[in-house]
Amino acid sequence: MSEVTIYTTNTCPYCVAAKNLLKAKGVSYNEINVQTSMDQRNIMMERSGRRTVPQIFIGDRHVGGFDDMALLERKGELNALLESHA
Repeated sequence: MSEVTIYTTNTCPYCVAAKNLLKAKGVSYNEINVQTSMDQRNIMMERSGRRTVPQIFIGDRHVGGFDDMALLERKGELNALLESHA
């Protein structure tokens, strides 16, 4: 499986939903909370080009936010993406 990184905050319901989806699939992830670290928030914005959370990366590929990842799951493409970046 690929390394999955999720940039989150403490109060974001979409962050919780993204983590729950990955947990349900048995996928571990590296969570980076940007709420208390401006340095990490800046890194997230540089990597993703976005300011909102969550921002999800599979390997070096930017997937987007929860809605983007959920769409990949509904289309049956998320598992292949997780496996192809291993």
